[in-house]
Amino acid sequence: MSGEAARSTPRVGVVSLTQGRRPDDLRRGLESVLAQVGVEVDVVCVGNGGGPGPVPEGVSVLALPENVGIPAGRNRGAERVSGEWVFFLDDDASIPSPTFLADAIDLMRREGDVGLVQPRVVDASGATSPRRWIPRLRKGDPAESSDVFSVWEGATVMPRRVFDACGGWGEPYFYAHEGIELAWRVWAQGLRVRYEGGLVAHHPAIDPARHAEYHRLNARNRVWLAKRNLPWPLVPVYVGSWTAVQVLRWASTPARLRAWFGGWAEGWRTSPGGRRSVGWATVLRMSRSGRPPVI
Repeated sequence: MSGEAARSTPRVGVVSLTQGRRPDDLRRGLESVLAQVGVEVDVVCVGNGGGPGPVPEGVSVLALPENVGIPAGRNRGAERVSGEWVFFLDDDASIPSPTFLADAIDLMRREGDVGLVQPRVVDASGATSPRRWIPRLRKGDPAESSDVFSVWEGATVMPRRVFDACGGWGEPYFYAHEGIELAWRVWAQGLRVRYEGGLVAHHPAIDPARHAEYHRLNARNRVWLAKRNLPWPLVPVYVGSWTAVQVLRWASTPARLRAWFGGWAEGWRTSPGGRRSVGWATVLRMSRSGRPPVI
């Protein structure tokens, strides 16, 4: 390869976060990253609460002695890798195309104002993919691309400078809704967030409620998301709209609602810190693009 060609090859810092519970899935995902062509990769596997177990050759390891949460674990990994692009991949996800990263980067370079790309997510076994993997109100055809205002966090690509300007993933959340904040903060930089139906990541179709305290963290983090990012007059509007949604959704399951409202109260009672309002100009721009940040 010539020096000019080498300089033009994108370098991607790749972060895979694991608790060592899915070694086969983890290996599959890491091998899919190492198989990428048209890019250079600097890959770290972060063991969140211990070592990740065996990893393929070419992957470095960062073992965190305690589980610091998903956003903080990703951030610790991002601090260890180099490259003008960064890619985050869950330990049970993989990318089937060897040109996935090159294609995502080509899209962002071509568009010029896209700061974050999420692919279409498919269960490789053929199971029906959950609609929540399509981060838009009108789900429509999963293969259709569009601008979005939140992301499924399991496979995300973005320029490193944009990630750094966002302040990384929101560490206080621990789990849930950090992908909404990251998307909002990309929009606040005057950029767009893209759901790209032509790019595919594999992930098993599993229920997020499998995580302990899912409903409590879901509610607490909704409140924190508003308090950290929205202009103050919109904070109660955003939280109120989601409260109505959850009451309607779970009216027949009072146990879920009790857990949810416990987290809701905790969110109002506590401070997540790190407030950085996206500002009214971003609110207007997001609204003009189809999604005012009030629901």
